[in-house]
Amino acid sequence: MRIRRKKWAKEELENSKFYIDKPEEFKGIWKSKFEQENPLHIELGCGKGSFIANLASSHRNINYIAVDMIEAMLGLSKRNIEQAYNFENPENLYLIRANVEQISNVFDKADKVERIYINFCNPWPKKKHNKKRLTHTRQLELYKEFLVENGEIYFKTDSDELFEASLEYFEQEGFDIIKKTYDLHQEQIFEENIVTEHEKMFSEEGIKIKALIAKI
Repeated sequence: MRIRRKKWAKEELENSKFYIDKPEEFKGIWKSKFEQENPLHIELGCGKGSFIANLASSHRNINYIAVDMIEAMLGLSKRNIEQAYNFENPENLYLIRANVEQISNVFDKADKVERIYINFCNPWPKKKHNKKRLTHTRQLELYKEFLVENGEIYFKTDSDELFEASLEYFEQEGFDIIKKTYDLHQEQIFEENIVTEHEKMFSEEGIKIKALIAKI
């Protein structure tokens, strides 16, 4: 998603107590950043942050890290998170700036990531760009470096082609698809489904939401 630059974003992020601009400094020691030693879940490509804001504020017994690379997106995420937490600093959520293609610079096995959320990532439809997909085998290899045994990936997309390709990617990398659906709103496979901004838009256009849960 393209988004206009937000002049206020840089200053607000720098002054935020739950934003980290150099997350690689905490690789392997993320537990030390949180007040409570809870399970760790991450979202890759958090966009405007409405999903992670609603999820994390409703589950204070889980620690979350939301990842994006675009400053304007991170700024909007920061504001959405603040609103969800009634403008108190969250104790179970950090917002970080990182390139998902280099995510293994940020996490390792010592961090014990139990779940990854990937919501409506860029489908990169041109074959020459397929390796940029967040579910491509190249990326899944990186996630395996820090996911715990039986760690999960929750994935949602509007793209039929990306979903079918992703099923193959997961299989190639040794993941088990424990649940999948070609119409999430008719066949609920998640214990709860927080509807994202993209999800609402695509659903209103009559596009069915594809989803899966993969376990390593």
